Amino acid sequence: MAIKHFLQFRDFTRDEFEYIYERTRWIKNQFKSYRKHWPLCDRTLVMIFEKASTRTRLSFEAGMQQLGGSAIYLNTRDSQLGRGEPVEDAAQVISRMSDLVMIRTFEQEIIERFAANSRVPVINGLTNEYHPCQILADVCTYAEHRGCIQGKTVAWVGDANNMCNTWLQAAEVLDFKVNVSTPPGYEIKPDQIGVVDRSHFEVFADPMDACRGADLVNTDVWTSMGFEAENETRRKAFADWRVDGEMMRAARPDALFMHCLPAHRGEEVTAEVIDGPQSVVWDEAENRLHVQKALMEYLLLGRLQG
Repeated sequence: MAIKHFLQFRDFTRDEFEYIYERTRWIKNQFKSYRKHWPLCDRTLVMIFEKASTRTRLSFEAGMQQLGGSAIYLNTRDSQLGRGEPVEDAAQVISRMSDLVMIRTFEQEIIERFAANSRVPVINGLTNEYHPCQILADVCTYAEHRGCIQGKTVAWVGDANNMCNTWLQAAEVLDFKVNVSTPPGYEIKPDQIGVVDRSHFEVFADPMDACRGADLVNTDVWTSMGFEAENETRRKAFADWRVDGEMMRAARPDALFMHCLPAHRGEEVTAEVIDGPQSVVWDEAENRLHVQKALMEYLLLGRLQG
């Protein structure tokens, strides 16, 4: 099978996502039933981190071990990448000593350059521009609770960050709609993220209007990693973009709430919402583990049966 990377959500077709979600259900059931499933025995995942992580490292490392393989953690501070080794050179070497590479870094350009010089599949564990593995898990979680996301409406409230960008790509691939509401000065830039079909999103000045009738309400921290210097400015700008009970009541009665975590209760979301009955953030976090197992299996082995 030709080398395939997962660097942004639109790298896969809808048919591929349908297979991965079907496979996720099977793999998760095996795990919950304590049945061993080791298709990646003797395979090695290298995890390269330039940004701090809890869920990404744990889900990939545990996931690879649960598939029978091994995972190696590399922090750029402790490797030659942190001392100026060209990304292209590192990719040539690392991909000759491993079967799969996951990278969590800043600029999307870095991971694109690495993948262009890699002999093995590369997965985007997060960049400033995209977070495809998180949206992969979010769509899976929605399907578990409410069924297929096609034709549904997702409300995005907050910063037009990597999560928002990826939701917009997912809406185009999987045929649903995203209502986006961001503070002035923090708007989405669809042309820069490659969104072509604008019928899959709508922009709202008022976050309450974005949530009205939504099937899923989603938000993220007001200040993403790398933008800490803007923290106080953002707190003032985003004050009216806190997801609270009133916003959730504007959504559909059976609407779900998601947050990729970590969360700051009282800032981007109230405790009433994130700890309330409509919140599925813990299922969402766990599903990173299972959906990434299906992703890694697919990238290395292609489509499998049973």
